[in-house]
Amino acid sequence: MQLGAMQMLIKTFHKYSGKEGDKYTLSRSELKELLLEELGKTQAQTTVEKVMNDLDANNDGEVDFTEFIILMGALTVACNDFFLEQKREGGRS
Repeated sequence: MQLGAMQMLIKTFHKYSGKEGDKYTLSRSELKELLLEELGKTQAQTTVEKVMNDLDANNDGEVDFTEFIILMGALTVACNDFFLEQKREGGRS
């Protein structure tokens, strides 16, 4: 991963963390804001709740940077799988 990509992940996390409570974690509402604004998705509240529950490994009601990176890794893998499948399907035509 290039340094620029890592810097972007760190800056994005800290852009939203600390608006409420601990400046080094994302609250439920901060995570929702990050997902809605940065991923450009119009996520339903239930989706945000599921993501929060899946990421909050220590059940403290907040997502720290380590837990956030797990989400980014999972999204990267999912996107890679999607693009590989699209490439394979395009090759069959």
